[in-house]
Amino acid sequence: MKDLASSGKTWARLNVAFAVMATLSNKGCRLTVQMPASDKEIMMPNDTYRRHVILSGCSGGGKSTLLAELERRGFETVPEPGRRIVAEEQQAEGRALPWVNLEAFARRAIDMSFRDRERLNSAEGWVFFDRGLIDAAVALEFATGVAVSDTLGKTSRFHFQVFLTPPWPEIYAIDADRQHGLDEAIGEYQRLLDAYGQLGYEKIILPKTDVGKRADFILDCLSRHQETQH
Repeated sequence: MKDLASSGKTWARLNVAFAVMATLSNKGCRLTVQMPASDKEIMMPNDTYRRHVILSGCSGGGKSTLLAELERRGFETVPEPGRRIVAEEQQAEGRALPWVNLEAFARRAIDMSFRDRERLNSAEGWVFFDRGLIDAAVALEFATGVAVSDTLGKTSRFHFQVFLTPPWPEIYAIDADRQHGLDEAIGEYQRLLDAYGQLGYEKIILPKTDVGKRADFILDCLSRHQETQH
C-alpha cells in the first residue's frame, strides 16, 4: 500500500508540473521543472547500459575465446581490462600487476572499466564485456576491504543476466598474463559468485562445451529474455 501511495504522489506531482508548464507555455513563457532524483529514474530508465552484458567467472575458463567468437559474429565487445593493464605495465616496467600490487592493479582496472562503459554508452545492440567494472571492484574489496557497493556507487547497472565460466582444470594454463594457480582462480571465482548474487544479478553458469555452442547458449538466453518483454 505504501508503494502505491508513493507512486500516486509521484504522478500527482508530475501532473501538476505538466499543467503549470502548459499554462506558462500558452503565455509565451519557458519553464524548466526540476524533478526529484527518484522521479527521474522512474521516467528515464537507462536502457542502453542494460544492454551491456558481462562475461565473468573463473580465470582460464575460456572467456577471451568466447569474446572473440561473439566479435566474429558482429557484436561489440570489450576486452578484459586486466590483460590490457598487464601488457602496459610489463612494457613500462610498472608495478600495477595483480601479483605485485593488487590494489594498484584493481584501481587501474576500475578506471579503465568506467571509461569503457562511457565510450559505449550509445551502442545500439548488445555489448559484451570480458570481466570489467564489477570484477575489478571485487578485486579491490579483496585487496583493501573497500566494499564493492562503495566502488560502484550509483553507477548504471549492467544487463541483469551475468554469464560465468566455471573452473575448467582441463584447459587451465598459466601464461605471461596469468601467473596464479588454479586454486587462486577458484577462490576468485567464489568471490565473484558471492558478489554478483549480493548485487541482485542472475548468475548463469556457462556449459563446458565448444566456443560456438557457448555463444549460441548466451544469445539464446538473451533472445528468450527479449521475447518475454514483448
